[in-house]
Amino acid sequence: MRVEPVEINAGSYYLRHLRADDRVDDRPAILAAFSDPVSLRWLSHRVDTLRDAGDYVALRAREWAEDRRCSWAVANQNTGELLGEVGLKDLDLAVGTAEAACWTVPEHRGRGVVSEGLAAALRFGGGALGLRRVEYHFEDGNTASRRVAEKCGFGFDRTIDRKSGRVHVWTLRLP
Repeated sequence: MRVEPVEINAGSYYLRHLRADDRVDDRPAILAAFSDPVSLRWLSHRVDTLRDAGDYVALRAREWAEDRRCSWAVANQNTGELLGEVGLKDLDLAVGTAEAACWTVPEHRGRGVVSEGLAAALRFGGGALGLRRVEYHFEDGNTASRRVAEKCGFGFDRTIDRKSGRVHVWTLRLP
């Protein structure tokens, strides 16, 4: 099943593709977000230069084209400014499963940006993609990520012990 990229009205925000072109350039915001000490603690992907940020934008477009991940920039409706990213990764469209993913640009944390954006992505996943179950993973101590999971309706499923620490897996069943 080929999933065409879409933009989504997410209430206070809109979801669009990450961009690095002559009209919208998300690379500086991506670099700032991935250079932040909080992000460095929780995010596994590394972005150290503007070139890396451009590669990150290209990766997200490629993953969408290959039906591996649907990823959106959570953007300010008036300015288009990148506030964060939400996505559904590790897509298995045949089985109807995915894992939620999200991060926020540091100056926009604590404002509900990713919870509102992720809720819209989950509605898309259930309606347009036919997803039936989505997992949300977060590490011990990542209370902001846990709050996003709670706001979006995920519930505790299990805890996994890894070399890097304990990872909590919460699950959401979609109608």
